[in-house]
Amino acid sequence: MFQRLTSRTILAPAVFLLLAAVSLIIVLLTPQPVMTSQNQLLTAPFLQLPSETSVRVVWFTEFAGTRHRVAYGENFAQSVVATSTKLSRTREDQESKVGNQTEDNKYQQPTRRDIWRHEAEVTELTPGKRVPYRVTSEQEDGEAVTSEVFTLAPKPPQGTPLKILLTSDHQLKPMTAANLQKAVETMGKFDAVFMVGDLVNVPDRASEWFDDDRGGAFFPCFQGRAKTISDRNGIKTVYRGGEIIQHAPIYTAIGNHEVMGRFSMDKSLNEQFDDSFPRKAAEEIYTKNAAQLNNSDDPKVREAWLKDNSFNTDTYEEIFTLPQSKEGGEKYYALTFGDVRLVVLYATNMWRYWGLEEKTRGRYREREQDLNNPENWGYGQHIFEPIAKGSKQYKWLETELSGSEFRQAKYKMVMLHHPPHSLGDNIVPAYTDPVQVREVNANGSIKSVRYEYPKEADYIIRDVKPLLEAAGVQLVFYGHSHLWNRFVSPSGMHFLETSNVGNSYGAAVGDKKRPVPDGFNKENYAVTGDPNGLEAVVPTIAPLMAEDGKPLPYVASNEITAFSILDTGTGTVSSYRFDTVEESKVVKFDEFRLN
Repeated sequence: MFQRLTSRTILAPAVFLLLAAVSLIIVLLTPQPVMTSQNQLLTAPFLQLPSETSVRVVWFTEFAGTRHRVAYGENFAQSVVATSTKLSRTREDQESKVGNQTEDNKYQQPTRRDIWRHEAEVTELTPGKRVPYRVTSEQEDGEAVTSEVFTLAPKPPQGTPLKILLTSDHQLKPMTAANLQKAVETMGKFDAVFMVGDLVNVPDRASEWFDDDRGGAFFPCFQGRAKTISDRNGIKTVYRGGEIIQHAPIYTAIGNHEVMGRFSMDKSLNEQFDDSFPRKAAEEIYTKNAAQLNNSDDPKVREAWLKDNSFNTDTYEEIFTLPQSKEGGEKYYALTFGDVRLVVLYATNMWRYWGLEEKTRGRYREREQDLNNPENWGYGQHIFEPIAKGSKQYKWLETELSGSEFRQAKYKMVMLHHPPHSLGDNIVPAYTDPVQVREVNANGSIKSVRYEYPKEADYIIRDVKPLLEAAGVQLVFYGHSHLWNRFVSPSGMHFLETSNVGNSYGAAVGDKKRPVPDGFNKENYAVTGDPNGLEAVVPTIAPLMAEDGKPLPYVASNEITAFSILDTGTGTVSSYRFDTVEESKVVKFDEFRLN
């Protein structure tokens, strides 16, 4: 009996160790899903959609939890329970830089990443009074995770002097954290952030929002939790970003990097981002195949198929709680914030490569291998949401600009992603629907497909700008080309592009020309200057100097980062720059006053 018990005692651990070893080998050889610590919040809380007496508090976790709440006020005596939702399209893939994703252990295809969003509305607030708050998320095992303490306030009343950060095109660029850190060090706390798009690179890649290993994801930069390292001349500097949106609401516009293309669980997320397809073309394919795709003629099935086979902004819209218009939802909207009436437009198109190589599916041509397969075409730089005269968005804009809230506002401001005036590359070609030109062989097959963009049909210049001029808009704010420059129209309307927060694509001035292919009408495709006829304004205080000693009307540098501030107390817009190489002090280089 004793011997038999001893044998079993020895055999059981041996079997257990063998099974454990096999299991470990399987785990090591199997690509692992993204994991972050389950006993922490994925983001700090941030503020959304304040009203006169309330504000929303939002945060994210990687666990569903059992209870999520905001405690606020004196001694945190008041609390409100959050509503939780799960993001529907967040994923990681072989090109993600996060967690267990290493060079030796890559995802082979897109993998869903479970992320929960928690939102609570804090009510009965007093205008002009800030109160402390913190959030707590309770996990399934009962353990609670609590944030640090921040402050919140409702929407400021008219007459309140405000400092508003104007920013754009973060996209995990190398100097974004430095930009936001210096903005906070220079100005202190902000009252709001106005951001004109391109928040990340690929909107369905979760780590670009939350925890990219390179340290410069969207939320960490805006919450002072980033970790990007600048190595200049052998000196390493760590930048943490700024603690901004925990205390101030952020209002955003859709840029081209908020739009995902055709959905897939096989193609990489980068490929899907580059694979946007016009809605009209998707509808034509659906109509031809409706019987097979949707034999019950369910409108929800139809809409889901069209979204998956054209483009969508789902992740962007699920992350933020923004004001809504009846016509455009969160895609385009208007709000009053203090003395500012802000109109946010959905004006962006698909960015495509400019070259004419035979394998290019670009802005000016289709690749030769796809000529007789229209379902593989890119359709050039097609526009995501119509804004031309007569469109739904244009009519909404007309109504908004004639409304009492807009007309009575002290400061009238419009923001959109695509530039009306710019020295940057991305203003060419014109913002219009691509005109398709086909050449056909004698046998009826397609010989070539190219696209033209007539300058006179630019919807922003031809249709939108006259509306803004007539309505007395004082400031039009935009991004897209990763530089700083500004313009003033003959009527006195200011145009500001302040998107040099990371790397710049340069200014098309002098010998630096935009990439326009040979053989295209240069009247439609300006290679230098502002194609829409305004002269860039030289900064009023401390412009950078060219090699010949002349002041430059722009900041287009991969070493100097710039940010701009709207001060509603003085009615001024001030711009600052910081040289990450010299590590010098922040310099105010431009300022102008809104009429």
